[in-house]
Amino acid sequence: MEQLVSTEWLAAHLGEPDLRIVDATVDFDPVTGRARSGRSKWEEGHIPGSNHADLLAALSDPESPVPLTMPSAERFSAAMERLGVGDGHRVVLYDGRQSMWAARVWWMLRAFGFDQAAVLDGGWTAWTQENRSVSTEAPGHPPTTFTARLRPGLMVGKDRVRAAIDEETTCIVDALTWREYTGEVASYGRAGHIPSAINIPAHKIVDPDTQRFLATEVLREIFAEPLSANSAITYCGGGVAASSDAFVLHLLGLDDVSVYDGSMFEWCADLELPLMTGGQPADA
Repeated sequence: MEQLVSTEWLAAHLGEPDLRIVDATVDFDPVTGRARSGRSKWEEGHIPGSNHADLLAALSDPESPVPLTMPSAERFSAAMERLGVGDGHRVVLYDGRQSMWAARVWWMLRAFGFDQAAVLDGGWTAWTQENRSVSTEAPGHPPTTFTARLRPGLMVGKDRVRAAIDEETTCIVDALTWREYTGEVASYGRAGHIPSAINIPAHKIVDPDTQRFLATEVLREIFAEPLSANSAITYCGGGVAASSDAFVLHLLGLDDVSVYDGSMFEWCADLELPLMTGGQPADA
């Protein structure tokens, strides 16, 4: 199984006994602008055979002062087992928002040593645009065992990012919007971006209509700078959009890619950590 699969591929493989489908959608409250569980959307309709993964609760560290950070291996394993995901399975992840949440779970799976996972290109948007089958039934997967084997370096903390600011061989990638990057909008308490970081907004790497990732040659142009470096560290607000950029860099062949797990929620809360404002658009 490729790490990015098409709706055609998934439709052809629905129901295969070793295949697990996970809806990673997180919803947003239009009034408060805050994230909330996407389970109610999943209950209204989902890809047949899929379970819903709750990133805000089950797949985050409840003890962390920073939202959405990686859970312990034990907590992650238990969450995967409840979804019916275990050793020897293949997993396809999708969501209803630019594949960012799907990429986040994909990156966590990889960080915990699980490689047989893929993101559905276009996610729920492409699936429903093509009028493919939809279900409201929950799957009945048998009990299983998920063995987590943590890989160091795929998720990094603020000390690694601070050190990378002055490293010529490491490219720091900001996956937030241009206005957040420049400091025009301060979504996390302080304005600006991590010094030396370049801006590649995660919402710009997918087609706005189909939500599919842009063509490979276009993505190579967009990610030319980090692809020319030895390594890259991606960040955003809470490590979600950053996972989308990291996922694409991995697909494009960059071996040494890390996600800054705490991202701007953590960085901006530490007043000793530097920020810069302004900048030049990459396509200017």
